Amino acid sequence: MVRSAQVVCVVLVAIAMALTLAHALELPGKMRLGKDAYLSVQQIYYPGFTVGGIAEPLGIIALLALLVFMPPPGARFWWTMAAFVSLIAMHLVYWFVTHPVNSFWTKDIQLTGFGATFFSLFAPEISGGDWTKLRDVWEYSHVARAALGMLSLIFLTIAVMA
Repeated sequence: MVRSAQVVCVVLVAIAMALTLAHALELPGKMRLGKDAYLSVQQIYYPGFTVGGIAEPLGIIALLALLVFMPPPGARFWWTMAAFVSLIAMHLVYWFVTHPVNSFWTKDIQLTGFGATFFSLFAPEISGGDWTKLRDVWEYSHVARAALGMLSLIFLTIAVMA
């Protein structure tokens, strides 16, 4: 059972990491865009990345379950714990740094269903301000999330191989 749970965890963490890595790899090109082009490009992410983003909370739940059912603490347990903590940190960066900017970017987009509900959740009001500052927060938060996601995947891979 533990081996099957590990495979599920690897898949979920890999999906979560892949989405953030895709954003991070776009950074150099997107930083060259003007305001109108940048804001137009931002709209392509919704709802696709919203749907794929479910891998993050599912990965956290799966890693927690794996930790509960894992044999007494040893190398596998601690590497899995490191993967769990990294994935939680990645998720926290989303909610406290990325999500408020996402909510600002999507406030004038006619989203429906789950997307409309999701982007209105826990969204503090952000004033218009300088769009380049919001862009930088959004872009660099994804670089941080990609690094945390990669760490989580590396730690989990080490745990599986231990």
